[in-house]
Amino acid sequence: MYLVQNLNMLIMGGDARYLEVIKTLAGEGVNIFAAGFDKCKFNNASINHADVDNMDLSKIDAITLPVAGTDPSGEVEVEYADKPLFISEKTLKKTPAHCIIYTGTSNDFLENIAVSANRKLVELFARDDMAVYNSIPTAEGALRLAMEETNVTIHSANVMVLGFGRVGITVARLFAAVGANVQAAARKPSALARVKEMGLTPVKISEIKEHADKATIFVNTVPHPILDAEVISAMDPEALILDLASKPGGTDFNFAKEKGIKALHALGLPGKNAPKTAGEIIGGVLLELLKENLSN
Repeated sequence: MYLVQNLNMLIMGGDARYLEVIKTLAGEGVNIFAAGFDKCKFNNASINHADVDNMDLSKIDAITLPVAGTDPSGEVEVEYADKPLFISEKTLKKTPAHCIIYTGTSNDFLENIAVSANRKLVELFARDDMAVYNSIPTAEGALRLAMEETNVTIHSANVMVLGFGRVGITVARLFAAVGANVQAAARKPSALARVKEMGLTPVKISEIKEHADKATIFVNTVPHPILDAEVISAMDPEALILDLASKPGGTDFNFAKEKGIKALHALGLPGKNAPKTAGEIIGGVLLELLKENLSN
């Protein structure tokens, strides 16, 4: 068994989920240095406020960034501080060679500075376990939005889920469980077979337009253009689009607005809908990764 006591982790920014990450890791004995949490009070001796520009980074074993990672300039999202927070190649080079950077999602900036500093970068949400766990609060958040943004019951509503991957499967299962008539659109024959096996209606991605008038709620999980002008034009004028895909999403939001169809880019649902659970999920996966690193 590999213990994580006395490992030093710098957590840079984040929303309410990361308060739970801090709590989870500190509870296992990890020494936490929290940057971007100036407005928070911590009562655990293992948790310390940190100023990245003025701290000794030479003993930091790991750095954790928020779900969104950074913007293209290296700025990190902070919710509990007024001062902006940045990570840079210079920051990474001040850490020991074994330091690992964990981020929810990555981008060219992060990948470039990690390569330049010769540090390992781990994208948490590219992992199957994280994506599957996180799909649960995502699906519940989508169901809540569907209930709030429509004037009918979800029971007996006609719902189309676009994409049948790790998130799409959970979304389709949840909506079906509350009585919705679910169509699930997928590209792979194996995914379409699974849709049918689950008692749902399979739709080929290439045939979405032909089925668009049969649904009033669309939940997209595909992170590239899929709900374009042609598909939106075929929808019921009272349709609702919930796009769960990462930016820029898979919906032509401008065209939907022109057509008077409500389209919401519902990002960060786990953090908004169930931050405690979502944070515990991230913290749990981080603990497993830290233990794997120790074993290696």
